[in-house]
Amino acid sequence: MSLSEAADRADTFASHRYREQLADLGEIRMTYVVEGDPAAPALLLIPSQSESWWGYEEAIGLLSSEFQVFAIDLRGQGRSTWTPGRYSLNTWGADVERFIDLVIGRPTIVAGNSSGGVITAYVAAYAKPGLVRGAVLEDPPLFSSQAAPPYGPGMAQTLGPIFALWAKWLGPQWSVGDWSGMVEAAPKELPAFLHPGIGFMMGDGNPESGASPTPTQRFKEYDPEWAQVWADDTANAGCDHATMLAQVKTPVLLTHHFHMTDPDTGQLMGAMTDIQAAQARRLMESTGQPVTFKPLDAPHTMHEPMAQQYADIVTEWAKTLS
Repeated sequence: MSLSEAADRADTFASHRYREQLADLGEIRMTYVVEGDPAAPALLLIPSQSESWWGYEEAIGLLSSEFQVFAIDLRGQGRSTWTPGRYSLNTWGADVERFIDLVIGRPTIVAGNSSGGVITAYVAAYAKPGLVRGAVLEDPPLFSSQAAPPYGPGMAQTLGPIFALWAKWLGPQWSVGDWSGMVEAAPKELPAFLHPGIGFMMGDGNPESGASPTPTQRFKEYDPEWAQVWADDTANAGCDHATMLAQVKTPVLLTHHFHMTDPDTGQLMGAMTDIQAAQARRLMESTGQPVTFKPLDAPHTMHEPMAQQYADIVTEWAKTLS
C-alpha cells in the first residue's frame, strides 16, 4: 500500500472560509475544520462520496451558533490521506470513532449524508460506549448500496453503474484520469434511468447543467478508488447493513429525500426506496432507541442547497436528546 498525503496533491486544492487542520489518527492524517463555542454540544459532519468537508460550508456557519461544529474529510477525500486498498465501511467507521475519541474528546452528535450517513450508522452501532450521543442519517443508501440487499434494489439497480464509470475512466488515485472520455462515454455506458442524473453526478450539482467538460473541484480532491469499492461491494466487506442497524445504540434522525422507482424494472433514482427506509427504521427501533423519520422534498445533498432548512431540522431534533 502506498499512501498519498495532501502535500503530494498540493496543486489540487482551493481556499475556503474556515481554517483547515490535520489530525494524526495513526494510519492516516484527517483534515477537519472546527467552528463554534467549545462549551456548546459537539456536532460532527461527515460528507458524502466525492464531497469534501466544504460542502457543509454554509451549514457550518448556521450550526455554529448552537454547536461546536466539526467537519471532516474521510480517507480518500480532500486533504486527508489516500490509502489504496484500504477503503471500506470498517476503515472509514474506525477513523471517525478515533477522531471523536482523540480530537473531540466528548460525546458527539454525528451527522452524515449519503455514504457518510451509512458511516454514521456504523459509529452509532459500533463505536465504544459514550462517544456518540445521537446520529443524523441524511438520505443514506441503506441496503441500496449493497450488491444483494435483503430488501429492495441493490447497487446494480441504483448508482453502481455510475460508480463503475468513474472507476474505469478515472482509475484508482487518478491513474487513468480521462475525464473527457468519461463524459463522452457516459450516455452510452450508463443505463437510461441514470441519464437524468449525469449533470448532478458529474457536474455542478444541477441536473440541467449537464456534465462538466473538466473535473470539478470536488472530484479533484477525491480518490476514484472510492467509486470502485462501492461498485464491486468491497466497501461493505465485513459490514452487513441489517446487522449494523440492529445494533444501533443511540437515538437516530433518519431523513429520506427525493426518490423514484421505475415500476417496470425496479431501478431506483435516489438513495433508498420506501421499503428500504421502512426496514431500516424497523431494525433501528428494535434496539429500543428512538428513531425520528422525516420524509423530505429535498435533493440528496440537502445540506448544501438547503442549508438553513437542514440546520433547523438538525437543531430542533438535537433538543430532544438527553
